[in-house]
Amino acid sequence: MAKSKIQEQLELQVAELTSDVQRTRADFENFRKRAESDKLQARESGQASAILKLLPVIDNIERAIAYTPAELKDNAWVQSVAGLVKNLDKSLESLNLKRIDASVGVAFNPDFHEAIQFDEEATGEHEVIAEEMQAGYTLNGHVIRHAMVKVTRQ
Repeated sequence: MAKSKIQEQLELQVAELTSDVQRTRADFENFRKRAESDKLQARESGQASAILKLLPVIDNIERAIAYTPAELKDNAWVQSVAGLVKNLDKSLESLNLKRIDASVGVAFNPDFHEAIQFDEEATGEHEVIAEEMQAGYTLNGHVIRHAMVKVTRQ
């Protein structure tokens, strides 16, 4: 039994509509994924912005602690201020903020460290950190502030 012309046209039309629906579903799924990604990126950007505003406060507290006169090191008030930094660090760690390792002897890595001084007289094959001038941080694995360091050779 041969298909009628109308039946063939209807089957062709159904195939086209099915294809259109599949394309529309795929487009919508791509849109949904993109919107979710954009939302996550906006949240992370807002979080990074807020944290970047807090970092100078932490830097100033750390400087104050570093320059505490020796006769005040055991003072209860000074110890409580030092505890503030530890509490802030724990709170920020819970937001997935991590301090970049820029301790003395660590290999210099321009992805994480910004060299603001270089010991021109040093000799050696490897560039290493001689001193951390300002702490750097990563948020969710992305650098939001490079560690400012003095670099030497070993």
